[in-house]
Amino acid sequence: MERKMSALGKAGCVSSLAVIATLVASQHVAAHGYLNDPPSRAFACQKGLNKDCGQAQYEPQSVGETTKGFPNGGVADGKIASGAIELFSAMDVQSANRWYKTEILDRTINFDWYYRATHPATKYEYFITKNGWNPNLPLARASFDLTPFCFVDAGGRLPTDQPQGSNGPAREKHECQIPADKSGHHVILGMWTVHDTGGAFHNVVDVNIVAEELAPDGWHTVGNITPTQTLLAGDKVKARAMTGEGESSSYSTEITIADDEEGKPENWAFKLAEQVNQGQTLVRAGVRGEDGAIEPVKGVNKLFAKAESGVNRYELDVLMQEDADADMKISAIASNLELKEGRLAMPFPVLTNRKMNIEATVFDAANKPVGSMTQLVEAGSSQLSVDVRSEPGAHELKLVGVTVDGRTTRQDLASVELGGEGGSQDYDFVYPQGIDSYQSGTKVLAEDGNVYECLPFPAGGWCKINSHHYKPGVGPNWPDAWVAK
Repeated sequence: MERKMSALGKAGCVSSLAVIATLVASQHVAAHGYLNDPPSRAFACQKGLNKDCGQAQYEPQSVGETTKGFPNGGVADGKIASGAIELFSAMDVQSANRWYKTEILDRTINFDWYYRATHPATKYEYFITKNGWNPNLPLARASFDLTPFCFVDAGGRLPTDQPQGSNGPAREKHECQIPADKSGHHVILGMWTVHDTGGAFHNVVDVNIVAEELAPDGWHTVGNITPTQTLLAGDKVKARAMTGEGESSSYSTEITIADDEEGKPENWAFKLAEQVNQGQTLVRAGVRGEDGAIEPVKGVNKLFAKAESGVNRYELDVLMQEDADADMKISAIASNLELKEGRLAMPFPVLTNRKMNIEATVFDAANKPVGSMTQLVEAGSSQLSVDVRSEPGAHELKLVGVTVDGRTTRQDLASVELGGEGGSQDYDFVYPQGIDSYQSGTKVLAEDGNVYECLPFPAGGWCKINSHHYKPGVGPNWPDAWVAK
């Protein structure tokens, strides 16, 4: 959020800051999510473990909300912890003794998120600072190993069993393996990439890794084979063995799924573990028994290595083939659709043979978007509706469907003639297009078919936050940023 301070007197500055503080206090329940265990830097503030945290102690769930794309894009260096939100800039302060450090006693760690407002998730990534990083410098890309040591493909699914926007704990924890060569003071960057917006949430965790690196017999854990999704014939799974010099081809293993039975999560995990073990003496996959033997199981298998191998972690890559049989199409659209004062809740039928996330956009004759919606639909026939604000004439309905596992995209386009009467079309953008340029006075067409104007400074800064809570006319806190026109 941009805030500009002019050369005003102290009284003017205090007045503006007081308004901002009032806004923040009224919105601290408008939220998203944070790492609950181990606690994020901001959540540790709320727990009283960190001091001098500013507004972050009231809103750990909002800290780190930023644009997706790290490390190639996204938030600037020095702003990684706060997400470049000035209200949470205290989180970017960095020194060797500034923050409480959670002791990590076991390299197998379960990251646990808590959500104050759920969104579908694309993926989760976990990065860790480099060996030899300088804890007294601001966190930057140069501070981190830019290959995540743990990656979870969320497939566009909601992270809880509750409806979108609901509060609650994560459906499942992410079991990850701290790299064997990491010890002492480090910062872990946990990243939740949102599926239905352009946003991502950065949560930094300050840790002191004191786990033993080696078991008595020389084996140390370097990763996990965690089966979370069903695969199809032709899909491939690769356990990539990583050393200090990159991937080791001699210790990496890949399998191809032969049929639907082998594609079941517990079966392909077992097959991959068996394949890792074939012909290897310095790496092994499975579960350690009471006798110390490491054998594959149909479920989560740990990956072990001995120091002589040079392997310090494994990464799991899943290469999914397109679901060639997946289908989606728009059924016949009614021919007597009439606008009333320029508005219409336009119904349209969709046929799919897979569960899909559907995105619909209506364009006018000038290819200007005049209505949009997203919805998860089950396989079969679904009757959907999109709120349109336009003028009579020729339109097109563009439909994009993505299977819930993210492997397949289908598109369809239909011509639509809208009759009836027109209405005011005074708006600058269809929300959230162009959100980075929003400012006080910007008018947007929202998904409810109404036009909203961004409030004056300082409240107008909230218009630029791409968040469910500030969606005009829809989010629970939209009046803090917008006024209906």
